[in-house]
Amino acid sequence: MSHEACENPFCTRRIRPGAIPFLFPAGQNAETLVERLRQNGWWGEIIGGHGSGKSALLATLIPSIERAGRHPTLVELHDGQRRLPSDIDRECQPDPSMVLIVDGYEQLSCWRRWLSKRLCHRRGWGLLVTGHASVGLPPLHQTAATPELAEKIVGKLMAGRASPLAASELAECLARHHGNLRETLFELYDLYEEH
Repeated sequence: MSHEACENPFCTRRIRPGAIPFLFPAGQNAETLVERLRQNGWWGEIIGGHGSGKSALLATLIPSIERAGRHPTLVELHDGQRRLPSDIDRECQPDPSMVLIVDGYEQLSCWRRWLSKRLCHRRGWGLLVTGHASVGLPPLHQTAATPELAEKIVGKLMAGRASPLAASELAECLARHHGNLRETLFELYDLYEEH
């Protein structure tokens, strides 16, 4: 990506998971969620719709999981990926402090989910997953992109400059994308380029 393209505050580099810190609801932060995860034996699920912040939350939680003395191993599954990497058991076998983190867990079939849970139980690993619906793990957090959250994120990205959309237009854009904040930010990239 050219330097010029990144001048757009909505370029991919600036909106990828981890680039924007996850904005927690009042009374929560990474440490409170990691403590809840620890209390659940390092097993949990983060549930939410497409583009609602699940991957951003994971990126924020991973350093806190490390500070808690665990070794997170992130596996990102995308459309069409129906299994975990075949070498995951060999690579991580000697480390009982590992937390296997699977972003996009719903991509796995029921059989593959059962196998992943069995593997984690056998190895004594934690298991933290993201999905669009519950897969029966202890609930850790449910993400949702609201107009207020979209406004805060756009404000951070614009860093004091005027937003390309008024608050009501931003809410309409988010609704048009069915609460998918990622798609909303992609549309804002195009709008910013047009202006």
